[in-house]
Amino acid sequence: MKKKILLFDGLSIANRAFYGIPLLTNKEGRYTNAVYGFLNIMISMIEKEKPDLVGVAFDVSAPTFRHIQNVEYKGTRKGMPQELREQIPLLKEVLALMNVHILQKEGFEADDILGTLAKAGERDGYNMVVVSGDRDLLQITSEDIELKIPKTKQQGTEIESYFAKDVVEKYEVSPLEFIDVKGLMGDASDNIKGVPGIGEKTAIKLIKHYQSI
Repeated sequence: MKKKILLFDGLSIANRAFYGIPLLTNKEGRYTNAVYGFLNIMISMIEKEKPDLVGVAFDVSAPTFRHIQNVEYKGTRKGMPQELREQIPLLKEVLALMNVHILQKEGFEADDILGTLAKAGERDGYNMVVVSGDRDLLQITSEDIELKIPKTKQQGTEIESYFAKDVVEKYEVSPLEFIDVKGLMGDASDNIKGVPGIGEKTAIKLIKHYQSI
């Protein structure tokens, strides 16, 4: 039986927890709703998946290679709310006390770390489960790499799960072709311009016909 590695996108899941749960504070007045929501998701996933190893990847504040290539990258994003920002060090403290591996590297985003480790783990014979709210990671899915996308609401958390076959079923393109779909349509959240006039439906239609850009 294959061993399993469970990886989390730290800021992505904390961000979803922060907006999905009302503000909470501890007795010292520190905000805790993102930490609480993140840990609920993580513990629930660990109990369900029973992984052999667990890691959480974080972005760092230093510019990445994408910022160097394109100064406008993520230029339209609003800054992280202070109520969330001050919870990230607390979250890392708790994870360290739980002996959960914290993964981060200057110049790279959490996505890069997650994708790299997922592919390396697959090559080494592991089943890989990646938990993130970023659909860009659909491109790394395969028979042995599963992407789980949680949606946190006050009444609970719903999970969308994707292997490669599920990407094909929903988007009608393979995970590798999904990269070119994103290239054509762009990504407003990252301030990446696509081809003018081409949205998701047209991009999928073009890639289905031509297979690549």
